Amino acid sequence: MNIATSTELFCFLVLATVIVLGSLGVVLLSNIVYSAFLLGGVFMAVAGLYLLLNASFVAAAQVLVYVGAVNVLILFAIMLVNKREEMKPIQGIRLRRFLSGAVCAGLLLLLVRVVITTPWNLPGPEPIGEEATARIGEHLFTDYLLPFELASVLLLMAMIGAIVLARREVLTSDVGTGDAVTQGLIEQAQSPFLIDESST
Repeated sequence: MNIATSTELFCFLVLATVIVLGSLGVVLLSNIVYSAFLLGGVFMAVAGLYLLLNASFVAAAQVLVYVGAVNVLILFAIMLVNKREEMKPIQGIRLRRFLSGAVCAGLLLLLVRVVITTPWNLPGPEPIGEEATARIGEHLFTDYLLPFELASVLLLMAMIGAIVLARREVLTSDVGTGDAVTQGLIEQAQSPFLIDESST
């Protein structure tokens, strides 16, 4: 084993560890902001795996689309939502956790079985180099046109959902005076902490 192979194996193990631990953190942490940041780290580690496979264009698309768009959209949706609701006890939480854990364990066993039983073609095909971007563009707009368009619709739906969640509800009456709130009153700069000296 030469230096290049050992370095590639070390990078793969590090990235795989980051992906596994980050994915567990996304699912298990109760703080949703931390989960969103860990999700961004997982996306970056997946882009690193693409770089190890000499798929630089796919790695750049991973960073731009998932880290730069989807994850940032999730963070903005979380930070702009201003709904303070008390956490109520969920009925049957243990049964739900058991069922979700069973489903995840079944998927894990299925993936392990696929990895073990699949006759992998090693070493893989030779990288095509600079023609990779052109080849990917041809496949995106010919063979995979429908999934490509569906992915764009999915991103649009995520953006609309973030806008709906982040929209703040405006009160119909002023809390202090009880007067009806109009658009002019909303846009007017108020200084409630200033005391009118002429009245005193």
